[in-house]
Amino acid sequence: MNKITIIGNLGRDPEMHHSNSGQAMTRFSVATNRRYTTAAGERREEVEWSNCTASGKTAEVCNDYLTKGGKVYIEGRLRSRMYDRQDGAPAVSLDVFVTELEMLGGPRVQTREQQSYAPASSPDGYDASLDDLPF
Repeated sequence: MNKITIIGNLGRDPEMHHSNSGQAMTRFSVATNRRYTTAAGERREEVEWSNCTASGKTAEVCNDYLTKGGKVYIEGRLRSRMYDRQDGAPAVSLDVFVTELEMLGGPRVQTREQQSYAPASSPDGYDASLDDLPF
């Protein structure tokens, strides 16, 4: 089984392009943090970066709604990718091919270009949208 689950924050805005067949492809990076205490009592934090690629409708959603710093839940599979470094040396990268995506941290109201978020609820916890419920 090849499955990976990540919850983290976007390190940059997504970049969308189209494959030769016309399918939407969106790339972005996700940072995951690990906090721990050493045996000597020192607190440390490690950050792991994952390069992610989404395709099709998921790629379009990522491009339209994800922004740098946003929190996401991602399920996918690992894919290895060969490339040449700037010095010409060959290298391998393990990338996450996104199969499931959930945006965390509150609903968006507008597109990424407008950089606006709606609060999950008012500061006092009152949600006016509940007034219209029939129960």
